[in-house]
Amino acid sequence: MATDMVVVEHGKVENGCCKKGPGYATPLEAMSGPRETLIYVTCVYTGTGTEKPDYLATVDVDPNSPTYSKVIHRLPMLYIGDELHHSGWNACSSCHEDPSVSRRFLVLPSLLSGRIYVIDTQNDPRAPTLHKVVEPNDIIQKTGLAYPHTAHCLASGEIMVAFLGDKDGNAEGSGFLLLDSDFNIKGRWEKPGHSPLFGYDFWYQPRHKTMVSSSWGAPAAFTKGFNPDDVSKGLYGRHLHVYSWPEGELKQTLDLGSNGLLPLELRFLHDPDKDTGFVGCALTSNMVRFFKKPDGSWGHEVAIAEKPLKVQNWNLPEMPGLITDCLISLDDRFLYLSNWFHGDVRQYNIEDPVNPQLTGQVWVGGLIQKGSAVTAEAEDGTKYQVDVPQVQGHRLRGGPQMMQLSLDGKRLYVTNSVFSTLDRQYYPELVEKGAHMLQIDVDTEKGGLAINPNFFVDFGAEPDGPSLAHEMRYPGGDCTSDIWA
Repeated sequence: MATDMVVVEHGKVENGCCKKGPGYATPLEAMSGPRETLIYVTCVYTGTGTEKPDYLATVDVDPNSPTYSKVIHRLPMLYIGDELHHSGWNACSSCHEDPSVSRRFLVLPSLLSGRIYVIDTQNDPRAPTLHKVVEPNDIIQKTGLAYPHTAHCLASGEIMVAFLGDKDGNAEGSGFLLLDSDFNIKGRWEKPGHSPLFGYDFWYQPRHKTMVSSSWGAPAAFTKGFNPDDVSKGLYGRHLHVYSWPEGELKQTLDLGSNGLLPLELRFLHDPDKDTGFVGCALTSNMVRFFKKPDGSWGHEVAIAEKPLKVQNWNLPEMPGLITDCLISLDDRFLYLSNWFHGDVRQYNIEDPVNPQLTGQVWVGGLIQKGSAVTAEAEDGTKYQVDVPQVQGHRLRGGPQMMQLSLDGKRLYVTNSVFSTLDRQYYPELVEKGAHMLQIDVDTEKGGLAINPNFFVDFGAEPDGPSLAHEMRYPGGDCTSDIWA
């Protein structure tokens, strides 16, 4: 009997009777997906002095392509001053059982303007187009929310976006926006009176009926640059917020204390049956593990503690690593983190999540690299700086920031811009000369990291001038956008 053949996501061909929705049935199945050939990168002109709109870059990551390691398309946004930051999909593996849904639209929240762009990647994945704009005035009028950050797709087909404050930059106005599948505003997700203390990242684990969100700071503070005094003034967070899922009731607020200042990127283990995750606490440079306790409540503990460095010629006597990103491989074996100040990317084996083991480390920039003004002091009092290799003749600027891992876990892509205001404060050369993107080869057997010398994307050579590169997404999904229900 003949059956209709359909091409589904990732180029897989299945019988029409067996067609599934986006993504994969399990995280382990995703690891066997096709190798990435394209990656979308949010690129920023806001705050650089270049009066141009931010844009979405398409980068060719196919080593067999003549345009490998090059920007092959640029989609400018409509306005100047948006500050594109993070990105998410309209649908992911949480919708895998729904054949009516497809991963088509990339959602781009603008951190400063509050605007949300919706990008159509379906007609030509190499050259995506603008589909819709959700205007900030509409969001503020209907929800009071401003300063959008993380976007995640939900199994319901809706899109949820974390916001960091109100229009005046107060953290008390933070919360979560729900968009329907056509990107119309539905309202706030959390119940009235259940907003978080601060907003930033979030991740939900449906089988445990739980969502956990993290804390950055008040937009009125961080948009002016980082002032350590603002921490003691209570303008930055140190809490995780535990919500009932999908009801939106705030069940617990976990105070991470002085060991958990500025908990930013947050990841549950990918196995949907697991009840543990990690969050990178930037200012104290600790990885905190959060977990469900036998009584059903949630606890936390420091899983990885990084010592600050004693330094000279810097604005403070000690320098934290400043963990600004972390992610977990799809098989839940390895955790990766980036130290934006120190300049290294680390790989930890977390097969025993209570006792992570360092298995790889590579230096790709930082404030203490040779040639910089800052020197570090070892325990015996000797001064030192770190050797950072050039890549294709380029000195590596800034420090490692956003990361994206290939589905098979063998390639780690890294950009180096955090936020234009902080880039300008700590790495002015980054704003002047632009960001770059690296690929790090990963040893998934024994552990280990090494820079791929054949890959380098120089955003300092862009047609409209140097830009700042941040979040990265594959057209077929990845380990920081896909959630399994």
